[in-house]
Amino acid sequence: MEKKTIPLPHLHHELIVQILLRLPVNSLIRFKCVCKSWFFLISDPLFANSHFHLTAATHTRRILFISPPPRSIDLEASLAYDSISSSVNLDFLLPESYYDFEIKGSCRGFILLHCAPTLYLWNPSTGFHKQIPLCPSWLEEDDDDERLYGFGYDQLTDDYLVVLSFFPYISSHFEFFSLRANTWIQIECTDSPFANGIDDKPSVGSLYNGAIHWLAYRAGLGKNVILAFDLTERQLFDMLLPDDYYNYNYDPNNCGLWVFGEFLSLYAMDYNDNTIEMWVMNEYKVNSSWTKTLVLSVDDISDESFSPLCCTKSGDIIGAHSGIGLVKYDDNGQLLGRFSKWNVTWDGSVAIYTESLLSLPGDNEQV
Repeated sequence: MEKKTIPLPHLHHELIVQILLRLPVNSLIRFKCVCKSWFFLISDPLFANSHFHLTAATHTRRILFISPPPRSIDLEASLAYDSISSSVNLDFLLPESYYDFEIKGSCRGFILLHCAPTLYLWNPSTGFHKQIPLCPSWLEEDDDDERLYGFGYDQLTDDYLVVLSFFPYISSHFEFFSLRANTWIQIECTDSPFANGIDDKPSVGSLYNGAIHWLAYRAGLGKNVILAFDLTERQLFDMLLPDDYYNYNYDPNNCGLWVFGEFLSLYAMDYNDNTIEMWVMNEYKVNSSWTKTLVLSVDDISDESFSPLCCTKSGDIIGAHSGIGLVKYDDNGQLLGRFSKWNVTWDGSVAIYTESLLSLPGDNEQV
C-alpha cells in the first residue's frame, strides 16, 4: 500500500515572525541558513530592533575574554572548569594583535575596542564591526594613561556615541563621535576643568541611566567627584561621592564605579582591613542617598587589583581579579569561588555584553 505524504502545515508569515522574535540570538543566527526569506528577515535592522526590545527582560548576558583564544561564557552559567565557552569571531584583527587591544566599553551588544590609535565597534554575536575615524586630538596626545573612554546609546536620536577626553594635566573639553553623523564633536566644560581621577591608567566609564560616569578630579572643588556625560543632552555634569569616601580619604586608584543591580555604585579597596566596601546611590543624582550596602572580605585572595563586573540574576557578584581570574561572591559578601580557568590577563581584557542582532547606523558595517 502506497504511503500518503502528509503536507506540512502552512504558517502565515506574520506568525513566523512572531515565533522568531521570541528566540535567542544564537538560534536566530543559525536559522539564517534555513531559507532566503528567513535570512533576509533575521538580517533586517527592523527585526533586530524589535527582537532586542521584545526580549529585554530575558536578554542573555555574556562574559567576554579577548585574551587568546577570544571566547565568551554565559553570565548565568557555572564558572567551574567544565563550563562551556563559545569562541568569538575576531577575524578582522590579526591574532598577534589581541594582546594590544583593550575593551573600552559595552552597550546594546556592541563592544568598544581600542588598539592605539584605532577604535572599533564590534558585535561579538553577529561579527559586525566598524572602525571609528581617528579623533583629531589623538594626533596631538599619545599618552593613553590619562584618557577617559566611554560608549553609550542615545535613545532619542537612535545614535551611538564614543566619548573621549585627554588629560595630560587638566582638561576643559571632551570629544564624542556620533555614529549617525559620522563625525567628532567637541564640547566644553562650562564650570571648571577636570582631570582623570585615577593615576597612571585610562578610565573606562560606567554606563547607567542614559549617561556615562567616571571618577574624576574637579579642579574647582579640589576633590574627586563623579563626572558624567548625558548621552541625550550631550552635556557634562558631576555628582559628589559618599561622605565616607572623603572622610576616610580612600586612594582613588583602588576605587571604581559600576552598576550594582539597579543602582550606580562605588567600590573601594581597603588594604588595611583586606576588604572591598560598596556604596549605592539609591536615588540618582541625590548625593544624600548614598548608602554603604556591602563589604567583601578579600582575606582569601591576594592583594592584586580587583573590580566587580556584574550581578547575576540570583544576586551573586562576579568580579575580575588580576592574580586569579574570576571570583564570585554571594549577596552577603561571602566568597563562593575562584575560577582561574577564566584568566584576566590585563586591564581591559574582560567585559560584560548583551547578545543582540543589532547593527550600527550607516552603510559601512562589515562582517
